[in-house]
Parts: sequence; structure tokens; C-alpha cells
Amino acid sequence: MKYVLMFADTEEFSRALGAMSEAERQEAFEAVGRWFAEHAAQITHHARLDHPETATTMRLSGGDAVVTDGPFVEGKEVVSGYAEIEVADLDEAMAIARGWPGCPVVEIRPIT
Repeated sequence: MKYVLMFADTEEFSRALGAMSEAERQEAFEAVGRWFAEHAAQITHHARLDHPETATTMRLSGGDAVVTDGPFVEGKEVVSGYAEIEVADLDEAMAIARGWPGCPVVEIRPIT
């Protein structure tokens, strides 16, 4: 089965990351790199998204499109990246997500 793991930053996580020393922040990034290396056999694609302020949102309604700058929702959690994985089942997807060392929220969604 294929799933996407969506990694969401919280305001608290972003503040904590910003308060870290350069060495602490580097170690946090290296932990994420190790996680990707550990699960390379299951990860088919991954990417980090740019900041939400860089988003362009298009709302479609009856053939019309309204375009605005910024994310489609204002929220305390912002998807900052994703990884597509291919695993046997949801349990395996959850086991992989459970070890994620980065931001504190991981949404797991099947790909159809």
C-alpha cells in the first residue's frame, strides 16, 4: 500500500527550533537525515515545502477562480513536508511515522 506522511510544524516547535543553538539545530537536522536513510527502502519520494507565506491559493467556484497569496487556511499547524512510502499496511506506516524525529505532527493518508 502507498501512503503519504505529511509533516506538520507547530508554532511551539518552530519557536523551539529557533531557540536552539546552531549545534543543536544541526543535530536535529542530522536526526531527520538518519530517519530518511533508515527508511530509504520504503520511501518513494519526499520533499520539504517552502514557507506557507509563499503559497498561492486558488478557490474554484462555478468556473471562476479567485487567487490569493498565502495558505488556504490559517492555522497553528502547517504542513512543512511530506514523504510517500510504500509499505504492507497502515501498521507499518504508523511504525515508520512513530520514529519521525522532526516536527511533532505526522498525518498519514493512503494514496489511491
